[in-house]
Amino acid sequence: MMTVQEAIEARHSVRAYKDQPLSGETVKVLEDEIVKLNNDGRLHIQLIRNEPEAFRGTLAKYGKFRNVGNYLVMAGKKADDLDERIGYYGEHLVLLAQSIGLNTCWVGLSYRKIPDTYVLEEGEVIKAYIAIGYGETQGASHKTKTVEKVSNASDVTPSWFRKGIEAALLAPTAVNQQKFSFEYVGMSGNRHQVRAHRGFSMIGYTQIDLGIAKYHFEIGAGMDNFEWI
Repeated sequence: MMTVQEAIEARHSVRAYKDQPLSGETVKVLEDEIVKLNNDGRLHIQLIRNEPEAFRGTLAKYGKFRNVGNYLVMAGKKADDLDERIGYYGEHLVLLAQSIGLNTCWVGLSYRKIPDTYVLEEGEVIKAYIAIGYGETQGASHKTKTVEKVSNASDVTPSWFRKGIEAALLAPTAVNQQKFSFEYVGMSGNRHQVRAHRGFSMIGYTQIDLGIAKYHFEIGAGMDNFEWI
């Protein structure tokens, strides 16, 4: 199993999958982690297996998805911070999947909600799906912004801060928009402080994207080195 940092570097979005069911051991690893993350993140993430209809039809063709039979339903109770939590804890699962030999793709629009494949409690909504399975390829990297474009990193900011930004720049975002930024604020007592910002986008999904990027930042920077403000 690769490390989380290795998974960050290896992960690319994959839209075409092999006709291969998830192994029992793989399903157990994912479902055990989903139970934990649903509790920690106050979410209702669900793993749907062997269900091909959600990624068939016009939207899926437009999104260039093929042979998706397994996916994660990213749901939770309506709240101002729901999108960010969906991104943060969903990316935890994406990187776990990568580390155990699977491929994934965050999906905001190119899917259909198939009745009776998931459960929603009162007040809950679906914010995204994540396609998951054995990819036909490992995907491809995309151009990213520079560290300086999305942060105030400089010669005087800590080295771990730049590493966090570099990890965040490898995070998946809607149409690769990367509408986030990180600010090294300074010291408060004996703790370094960092603030995360999300930018504006006509496409949307910036709050989910910020949650994903923050999870990457924490892995790259090391949570022992700072606190969020």
